[in-house]
Amino acid sequence: MKKSLLTILFIITPIFTFAEGKGLAERINDGFKPIADAWGSFVFYPVKFGNGVEMPLVIILLLLAGLIFTIIFKFVNIRRFPTSINIVKGKYDDIDHVTSDIMEGDPTPGGDAIETIRIEGAGEVSHFQALTAALSGTVGLGNIAGVAVALSLGGPGATFWMVIAGLLGMSSKFVECTLGVKYRDVGEGGRIYGGPMYYLRKGLADVGKSKLGKILAAVFAVMVVGGSFGGGNMFQANQAAQQFTSMIGSNNLSSALTFGVIMAVLVAVVIIGGIKRIGNITEKIVPFMVGIYVVAAIIILAVNFVHIGDAFSQIMDGAFEPKGISGGILGVLIIGFQRAAFSNEAGVGSAAIAHSAVKTKYPASEGLVALLEPFIDTVVVCTMTALVIIITNSNGDVMTYGVKSPDGVLATSKAFATVLPWFPYILTLAVVLFAFSTMLSWSYYGLQGWMFLFGRSKKSDYTYKILFCLFVIVGSSVSLGAVTDFSDAMIFAMAVPNIIGLFFLFPKVREELVKYLKAIGVLKTS
Repeated sequence: MKKSLLTILFIITPIFTFAEGKGLAERINDGFKPIADAWGSFVFYPVKFGNGVEMPLVIILLLLAGLIFTIIFKFVNIRRFPTSINIVKGKYDDIDHVTSDIMEGDPTPGGDAIETIRIEGAGEVSHFQALTAALSGTVGLGNIAGVAVALSLGGPGATFWMVIAGLLGMSSKFVECTLGVKYRDVGEGGRIYGGPMYYLRKGLADVGKSKLGKILAAVFAVMVVGGSFGGGNMFQANQAAQQFTSMIGSNNLSSALTFGVIMAVLVAVVIIGGIKRIGNITEKIVPFMVGIYVVAAIIILAVNFVHIGDAFSQIMDGAFEPKGISGGILGVLIIGFQRAAFSNEAGVGSAAIAHSAVKTKYPASEGLVALLEPFIDTVVVCTMTALVIIITNSNGDVMTYGVKSPDGVLATSKAFATVLPWFPYILTLAVVLFAFSTMLSWSYYGLQGWMFLFGRSKKSDYTYKILFCLFVIVGSSVSLGAVTDFSDAMIFAMAVPNIIGLFFLFPKVREELVKYLKAIGVLKTS
């Protein structure tokens, strides 16, 4: 009964918000604001460093995790990068056919949990599809608007610290995604259930901390469901609708609502098919949307080739000798680190859900694939955006460093338009595609958390998917700032139970890495 009431409540709220229009939406927002503010203050509790410089504790936790795992695994993010590329290219696909006797008697090569022995090498998507599905949840508005905001606050030097944070995040992604595959469940018909909920519950039970694991898993599941409705859905739909209606010159509720309905239908068509269909779509959308964005950036950099060296000089000088930036070097460092953490979500645990569905029996193989995400998201895409803005802002036409840009998307669009006048149209397409692909991935993340909490029935499955599509319409047509702020904070709250689990379970990851590297050696000599 309680579950049914909860479901009805979730359904009624967005319907009445839409039916009554903006008035009720504003009342909901105003009523929810104290809760959102309190939760945000808790999750993003600021650690002060002096001179008015502060950084959320959760971001510090994420960065420390990345640094520690980078050291523990002897710079796996750098040393194993070529191996990661080869895995995605399919060079080691035959490794899944290596017999278990080669693994010195290991009855479950790759270290699968006991629940998955019956379907060795189970999975629903390829390495490349898992990578694009996870990337679609991170590559997005953070790379477009977020970079512009970071530069406006911290100047060119923030770019350097974003890259450093991205490199550290690669190690965190490796650890959490290896665990995601190792402790996944395989259900009826080979359907995969995985992510932090499972490796927290099952993995911590493996190390004698069963009660802690159950608590952390439940907390994570609640957070991922909340985050999927807000930051992974309503916020994305709202930003895409604003960009689209602005481009067509029709900023009214009717246009936004029409956009929301169309977007909801497209999302529904994809997510009803599950992770297989999501993987099939994202493997096409992600390379395309990243490709058109990067190509546009390359065109601008090519036109301004002589200024690239100066742009890098500004980045390095600004990283260590910032001028006109509040907080000096520490302020720039914190801005860069914070933006990178928001962009690539390394350590948050969301990507481990998508990677758990990969077809493999060697968990470390997918962990190595996953470390490519922060590299693509932060080191490549964010750096390209930053270089374009720095080069085109030589006369301060795009922004004033040290003064926060009120609209990051507008600043980025303005920077690109200095060379490509038609770029705002491309940006609109990119924003819509980024938002759409992000919603696809977060629908899967939220569904996994929902079914962990409420069971794996078809009723539970379709209830969540219907709710998710309703929230697409709500997010497009009204602005519920406090609600989305609250759910954004839930996304980063996911990092707390996740990282606690990672620190207990990283020895398991080391074992899996040794097994996989050994298996690759066997394949090379066979």
